[in-house]
Amino acid sequence: MPAAVEFPARELARRLGKVSILGTLSGKQLKNLAQWVRIVAFDRGEAVVRRGDKGDGLYLILDGSAEVRRGRRALARLGSGQFFGEMSLFDDLPRSADVVALRPSKMAVLQKWEFWGFAASEPSVVLGILAEMSRRLRAADRRLAQ
Repeated sequence: MPAAVEFPARELARRLGKVSILGTLSGKQLKNLAQWVRIVAFDRGEAVVRRGDKGDGLYLILDGSAEVRRGRRALARLGSGQFFGEMSLFDDLPRSADVVALRPSKMAVLQKWEFWGFAASEPSVVLGILAEMSRRLRAADRRLAQ
């Protein structure tokens, strides 16, 4: 993983609060969670995650943009405030796609083991995250049924 870089702690907590699966956290919980997060920088064209690698955590784009790819096919473009990799907080399955920085980018990385260290002290957090993930899964099911 690239070297850690600086990012204002208050701003990080604010941005974490905008992540839908973390939306149920209080301000105090977000400040606590921010202490478990590492900020890393990626250069343009640099792989953030690779398909088939073990998923190790959630990534939140703070500045910059990235593209989700499977082979040469672009699946999505993500920008500031968007996130990916949240499923790896809960399972040990490999990454399902590559994610590549489209320009120099800063990302907050919440490693699986760090998340569970935080969740052990804040058990209500897991219930909120599971509710949001369930909502997203139901929405995906509806889209597939159309």
